[in-house]
Amino acid sequence: MRITLLLLSLTLSVLPSMATAQHTSDYKIAVCDWMILKRQKLGAFDRTAEIGADGLELDMGGLGNRPTFDNKLLDPIQRRQFIDAAERTGLEIASIAMSGFYAQNFAEREGIERIMDDCINTMQLLGVQVAFLPLGVQGDLVKFPEKRAAVVERLQLFGKKAEAAGVVIGIETALPASEEVELLEEIGSDAIKIYFNFQNPLEAGRDLYEELKTLGRDRICQIHCTDTDGVLLEHNTRIDMERVKKVLDELQWSGWLVIERSRDKDQVRNVVGNFGANTRYLRSVFQE
Repeated sequence: MRITLLLLSLTLSVLPSMATAQHTSDYKIAVCDWMILKRQKLGAFDRTAEIGADGLELDMGGLGNRPTFDNKLLDPIQRRQFIDAAERTGLEIASIAMSGFYAQNFAEREGIERIMDDCINTMQLLGVQVAFLPLGVQGDLVKFPEKRAAVVERLQLFGKKAEAAGVVIGIETALPASEEVELLEEIGSDAIKIYFNFQNPLEAGRDLYEELKTLGRDRICQIHCTDTDGVLLEHNTRIDMERVKKVLDELQWSGWLVIERSRDKDQVRNVVGNFGANTRYLRSVFQE
């Protein structure tokens, strides 16, 4: 009896550390449908399965001069096909992306409320918690600080809508992490977080690992875990991925690592080759 109680006591004493280990190792790997050349196409699921990732970041579709995204996912018949494809392949939908804003002006775009509503509606219909919003070239607050007030005002509105829907909008900016913290405080919504992209601090010559620490666990909703195109992740000498994992573990962050770029510059259209290799490498670091 005394031995049994002793064993029970020892088991209970290690449970917190076991829970922490489980939490900090809970990383999932996804790819972007537009980067695997399957934007809003059902074939994205089979291709992602071939690549070997855990999930897919689905794009809202083209934007251009349309009133809103060219979004098939709001059509109930087509949406059912996407849900069935996810179930058939055993893949998760990691997030919804508004990649159209890479080239569009979020600060000045007309009809922005309809765009916001369409995004949140799509998220709710698919049961997705995170949407990706890049502020893009025209919304670069480093180059165009005069747009900050308009961007903040619109993100405050988006935040209120997202809060009401119980979802999160992850923004990608060109700002240093310390200034992103200030931006989030100015927006003042728990539903607006940072969608961190390794490429941004690396291109700007900033310390990737310190940026992660500055933002902290609760300000980062998802991560584009890649650099610019050039070499595969395993050959990229300016990212120490083991160190990235160590920092994220220390922050007790967990979630989706989404592969966007880091393609071999000599084979940029070799989708399965590039994204398959990057997926296997990230699995070896974060999941094994």
